[in-house]
Amino acid sequence: MKTKHLIIVLLTIVTLPMSAQKLFTLEDLNFGGTNYHNLRPKNMFLTWWGDQLVKTDVEECRLIDAKTGKETLLFTLDDVNKWAGSDDNHYVRHLMNATFPYPGEPLVFLGFKRSVILLDFQKKQVVWQDSLSGQDCNEWHAASRATVYKSDNQLYVVDGLGNKEQLTDDGSREIVYGEAVHRNEFGIDKGTFWSPDGQHLAFYRMDQSMVTDYPQVNIDPRIAELEPDKYPMAGMTSHRVTVGVRNLDAKKTIYLKTPLPSEGPGEVCYFTNIAWSPDSKTIYMFELNRDQNDCRLVSYDATTGEPIAELYRETSDKYVEPLHPILFLPWDNNLFILQSQKDGYNHLYLYNTKGELVKQLTSGPWVVMDVLGFNEKQKAVIIASNEKHPLQRNLYAVNTKTCKRMLLDNGEGVHRGILSKSGQHLIDRFSTPNQPNVINLFTLNTQHTVNLLTAEDPWKDYQQPIFESGTIKAADGATDLYWRMVKPRDFDPTKKYPTVVYVYGGPHAHNVEASWHWYSRPWETYMAQKGYIVFILDNRGSENRGRDFEQSTFRQLGQTEMQDQMCGVSFLKSLPYVDASRLGVHGWSFGGFMTISLMTNYPDVFKVGVAGGPVIDWKWYEVMYGERYMDTPQSNPDGYARTSLIAQAKNLKGKLQIIIGYNDPTVVPQHALSFLKACAEAGTQPDFFVYPGEGHNMRGHNSVHLHERITQYFEDYLK
Repeated sequence: MKTKHLIIVLLTIVTLPMSAQKLFTLEDLNFGGTNYHNLRPKNMFLTWWGDQLVKTDVEECRLIDAKTGKETLLFTLDDVNKWAGSDDNHYVRHLMNATFPYPGEPLVFLGFKRSVILLDFQKKQVVWQDSLSGQDCNEWHAASRATVYKSDNQLYVVDGLGNKEQLTDDGSREIVYGEAVHRNEFGIDKGTFWSPDGQHLAFYRMDQSMVTDYPQVNIDPRIAELEPDKYPMAGMTSHRVTVGVRNLDAKKTIYLKTPLPSEGPGEVCYFTNIAWSPDSKTIYMFELNRDQNDCRLVSYDATTGEPIAELYRETSDKYVEPLHPILFLPWDNNLFILQSQKDGYNHLYLYNTKGELVKQLTSGPWVVMDVLGFNEKQKAVIIASNEKHPLQRNLYAVNTKTCKRMLLDNGEGVHRGILSKSGQHLIDRFSTPNQPNVINLFTLNTQHTVNLLTAEDPWKDYQQPIFESGTIKAADGATDLYWRMVKPRDFDPTKKYPTVVYVYGGPHAHNVEASWHWYSRPWETYMAQKGYIVFILDNRGSENRGRDFEQSTFRQLGQTEMQDQMCGVSFLKSLPYVDASRLGVHGWSFGGFMTISLMTNYPDVFKVGVAGGPVIDWKWYEVMYGERYMDTPQSNPDGYARTSLIAQAKNLKGKLQIIIGYNDPTVVPQHALSFLKACAEAGTQPDFFVYPGEGHNMRGHNSVHLHERITQYFEDYLK
């Protein structure tokens, strides 16, 4: 098999004898560990006050000069609590989350334990306070100073003068207001949407009374109690969503007159990516049918709820997945940017409010990964993309008139930016495989750059492994796949090493990028320290490589992915230092599904596996995600049968440990328990461990316990 090494990097130049350097523990490496925070790269908390940059810290806020980087003290934590007259119940603990919502005005927005305040730090006094901010789903609007929140399942609004209104009276476990819907798919992460003027509020209403309860159990009471989740499985009845709009001035709520939801594949079922017009009069929303292959952008009158027009439609023989609301140009309220993969890669398209395509702003065999905002002076949209390289993320200004792109960073590594109000200044936070964290301040009109931070290696006193990256060909023989390899610090190419394949493999994720350590997970360092090689491959189906790359797994999840992972195994077997008789595999969630898939479809290849939170049969997974990639069990019975691991239980040969959270609401316990039942019936012998009270991922120090358990399993059976 032909392979190509991109870069091989030894990240630490040893200046001390290896014996003089420290060894890592999971308390150092794992996010739940007691020393984890000390081994993270140095960082800065930064926010914009219009076009002025502010450094927020625990004890103080400082202005940073854009030309020189010089810092000037604004105020301290003690100042804030003195000016606010804080007591034990209203005490600001730190200033890291301080925001400055009004450019040019000396006002800072701060969170208290039981309230939030707007503080004038020149007059040294509180000018506004909301004592209700501790409630659920709290969202404040700077223009109107109104707050929406939930309490006892009902939705409330408090206006800028402190007047409270209850918007709903039928909220319950089954009728849910103001929260994310459709199980957080389609880019949805919240359920309330303020208009630009802060006088109108759009919100989701989700009726899930018709959705089957999944019987989760709380074991903490003396007699365990039923605490069911609403869980719509693929092919079953789903919830129904509507969108309400509250007019604060008129004290009136209307509902958008959207198509009635239906269980039929051709009917509209999903409403997502809600956006407001700049004049706060119109709502724009993407609507999808249940098959998720017919997507329409529809505008609605925010006063009457009547539909105005269908502005855009996109169909596919597989699926369309809108993830971003439209964005209006600040200098022309009749033009907006829409993101789509319709040409094979996620790109930006400029439309007018009549639904007419003005132009395609970006194009090429690369992906627009994010839109940071706009620079009105240059008439540019600021984006992040992987145009430079599939493993990179770089920042560009795209001129909306000429479509010319200007690179704003150094062209290396993985960059994440935060744009100032006018778009003239940019915080550029980035890392490269051998540089942990750099923060620069870039001015677009002068292209002047000030370095604010270049973090030293926080692992410099420790024995670090070797991190490498390269490519192999996919099973199609043509597509490049990117891998990462982590080797022991004292690696000897004449020796044979046990090797663990870490796998995720599913959509909306990647494991290899050109950031610090090639985006390596700290657990890989722990394993390398114990004498293992760890190998990670991003197979087809993962993100940031274009539509066809992602959709190659349609209706057959796990099949193409396994073929590519086995190409990775063939590569490993070609290396003289990999012990092919001691191959292990580990992954979580989709990676748990992949782990058991590989263990049972290639039982003579993998000696040991650890599968966390594994999907076993996609018919037990939720509607939105499951049907996007697999269609329904009724329409794709062969695909569901082929990808199910129940029938594969009889093929298990190696040592397999399955680990789940006992109260997992994402991959419900039925998956793992059904596989265990099938193994018992087939006479195969997996091991099983469960974390009571935990969900899909282990929280806090339980994560340290989990990774020690995973490690020990490989130590017991692979080494």
